[in-house]
Amino acid sequence: MKVFISFLIISFSFFGFITSSNSGGIKFRRLSFEEAKKESIKTGKIIFIDVHTSWCGPCKKMAATSFQDPKLAEIYNDKFINLKIDAEKNEEGVEIANNYRVQGYPTLLYINGDGRLVKSLSGFQTADKLISVANSIEN
Repeated sequence: MKVFISFLIISFSFFGFITSSNSGGIKFRRLSFEEAKKESIKTGKIIFIDVHTSWCGPCKKMAATSFQDPKLAEIYNDKFINLKIDAEKNEEGVEIANNYRVQGYPTLLYINGDGRLVKSLSGFQTADKLISVANSIEN
């Protein structure tokens, strides 16, 4: 019985470690685009938007891999106002996709507080590529 209880404690501890180590990643905020622009003007941070759809395979893969990279998350959580917008789910998503001429998914937009597009990337991106882009963008 003691062996079984010890096994359970170790198993739950290990599982908790795995869960907590994977719970990081880019922190996407629940802000409207207008709120994000106001915050961008106030803080000087660029807005990073992951424009995706619910059916997009590369979007899901990037969310599960690139966006979970600890080094990438540290940079993006510090340097950007991060938003995740479904281009088909609501009016704001459709409007952003149209205004910034999104033609495929995922599309990653870097936008300043005035709404000016600073940079755009289309398709699956690796964490290393996104880190490189982040380092090339000045706030």
